[in-house]
Amino acid sequence: MRPVRIALLIAALGAAQAQAGVFDDDEARRQIADHRIKTEARFDQQAKAQLDLANQIQQQAEEIARLRGQIETLTYELETAKKRQQDFYLDLDTRLRKFEAPAASAADGADPAATAVQAKPAGDPAREAQEYEAALNQFKAGKYKDAATGFAAFVQKHPDSQLAPNAQYWLGNAWYAQRDCKRAIEAQSVVTTKYADSPKAPDAWLAMATCQQEMGSAGAAKRSLESLVAKYPNAPAAETARERLKKK
Repeated sequence: MRPVRIALLIAALGAAQAQAGVFDDDEARRQIADHRIKTEARFDQQAKAQLDLANQIQQQAEEIARLRGQIETLTYELETAKKRQQDFYLDLDTRLRKFEAPAASAADGADPAATAVQAKPAGDPAREAQEYEAALNQFKAGKYKDAATGFAAFVQKHPDSQLAPNAQYWLGNAWYAQRDCKRAIEAQSVVTTKYADSPKAPDAWLAMATCQQEMGSAGAAKRSLESLVAKYPNAPAAETARERLKKK
């Protein structure tokens, strides 16, 4: 009987060990499955975060492209507006000069003595007009440096010419076209002082205000606009000045 009991005991111990081994395998598989689920969840979360980041980057790129397009459009419209304004002033300048006959021509047929009293000895109007046109043509062609040289030489050579205020005004515009607002303001200030009675004076005040605004001198620009309105209330440039003052 004793050998039988020993055999049964050994069998029972073997069965218990086998059952424990099965339980250990199930626990290991369960832990592995849990780890895999948690890992996949982390991967899914990271993938979603990366996808959201990619979408944000794409949206920002599209917004930047849209803004760049708007800037390019506004830049084109600004340059077009400047070109139209420039063409307008050039055309207006040409029209005005047709009505500004030199004093010598206006005095044709008049009493020589009276003419001598009324007018100073005039230069050569034809030569002056030729020099002025040469500088103006440089400006029209976009050769602003050459135009500035030509207009500066004209006002220095013919300071009392009827075309001197116009030349001084376009000298300022030539400097402005070269993005030199400091010199542009200096040139236009001569128009507003030395040639204050010239039709170009209101436009000179307006040009000065534009330069001052671009240089960040908002106060100086406002004072220039106010001076323009006060001194030349009926000038076309004064209406533009009033509109600008409303926006300040």
